[in-house]
Amino acid sequence: MVYHSNSKILYILIYVDDILLIDNDQVTLDSLLTSLKSKFSMRHLGCLSHFLGVQVSTSPYGLHLNQTQHAQTILHKAGMENSKSVSTPSRPKSAADSINQPHFSVPVLYQQLAGSLQYLTLTRPNIAFAVQQVCQHMHTPLQTHFKQLKRLLWYVNGTLTYGLPLYRGSMDLHGYVDSDWAGDSQDRKSVSGYCNFLGNSLIS
Repeated sequence: MVYHSNSKILYILIYVDDILLIDNDQVTLDSLLTSLKSKFSMRHLGCLSHFLGVQVSTSPYGLHLNQTQHAQTILHKAGMENSKSVSTPSRPKSAADSINQPHFSVPVLYQQLAGSLQYLTLTRPNIAFAVQQVCQHMHTPLQTHFKQLKRLLWYVNGTLTYGLPLYRGSMDLHGYVDSDWAGDSQDRKSVSGYCNFLGNSLIS
């Protein structure tokens, strides 16, 4: 929700019982908080530091978003908190043909980890492609697919503090898109990708 009156702007983001307020006028913000407190039982937690699993910290260039705690939770669920680290989230080439490969014995664990990694891509676009590859096999994961998932988790473990910078400055919107041609070695489907920048900040 956006409130705009003359030069005063107030952004209101509500998710269940969490509310995020951003403004350019402290008087307007204080008036809204007073009104809300008169109607609802609520606490003012101060400056933004954590919202929906995303940690927010200020920096000289603007804000830095990360999901270190969420990543640690994923690693704990997988029993890989003390695992080794690797320099890339996936191998340069896809795994060998999966024909005659045994099924992974705990498919529910695979599905839970892959689903949690999808949310991690919110501030970790560098793993988006690897996560997409892992999620292709959610219904019937094989042992070779779990090996791909483990490698991705090794990478996450070595890059826990990585995140997404949001820069002050330009509000120009730029979008980029690309795709390969029949790049999947298993089904010959193409894979497309895109990224959108607001100024120098990657927003999707």
